[in-house]
Amino acid sequence: MTIGSVLSILQAEFPAVTVSKLRFLEDQGLVSPSRTGSGYRKYSPADVERLRYTLTQQRDHFLPLKVIRENLEDLDAGRSAESARPARMVAVDGALVAPARGGRVSVRELSELTGVSHAEIEEMVVAGMLQADARGRFPARAVSVVQLAATLASRGIAPRNLRALRSSADNTAGLVDQVVAPSRSQHSSVARERSAADAAELAEVAARLYAELLRTAVDEQA
Repeated sequence: MTIGSVLSILQAEFPAVTVSKLRFLEDQGLVSPSRTGSGYRKYSPADVERLRYTLTQQRDHFLPLKVIRENLEDLDAGRSAESARPARMVAVDGALVAPARGGRVSVRELSELTGVSHAEIEEMVVAGMLQADARGRFPARAVSVVQLAATLASRGIAPRNLRALRSSADNTAGLVDQVVAPSRSQHSSVARERSAADAAELAEVAARLYAELLRTAVDEQA
C-alpha cells in the first residue's frame, strides 16, 4: 500500500493523522515500510497495524513514542507488552504524571506525543491556541489541540489565522459558566457534580452547533 492509501485507512479512526505524522513515526522507528525500486514507501498490512497500535496508545493512554516503541519491541520478541495504565500519562523519562483529565504536559512531552516540533508548538502558543501554566506546562487536552491545529497548518491554515476560534471558545465558555455558576457555588457535592456534568453537556452542544454553522458557511461558499 502507498502512504496515501494507509492515510485513508487510518483517518477513518484517527481524523487528525497526516502524511507528515506517518513519516515522523517512521523516523522514530515505530514502523519500517519497504521501498519500491523508485524509492516510494510500500506499507504491508502489518505496518498498518503497527501504526494503528501506535496511534491508539497515544490517543487513549497518552503514551510517549519511547514507551510505545519499547512495547512494540516486546511484541516483536514474543513478550507481552506492559499494559498501559488507564487515565494516566507516562512522561518521556518514565515518570507517571497526573490522570489525563487533570494532568499537565511539558513542551517536550507535547512534541513527543504529537510529532509536532517545538517551534510549531510555540507558534500555537503565540497565536493563543495554547496556554501554559506558571511552570510552562499544558493541560492534557493540548495534545488534541496541537494535532488538529497541525492538520490545519499542513493544509495552509496557520495558527495565527485561528485566533478567532480561540476567542469564540473563550466567549462560549463564559456563557456556559454563567449558566452553571449557581449550581457550582452550592456546598453540596451532588450539586457541584451536576454543575460539571451540565457544563460538559453544554460544551458538547455548543461544539456541535459551531460545526453545523461552519459546514453551512462552507456549503454556501461552494
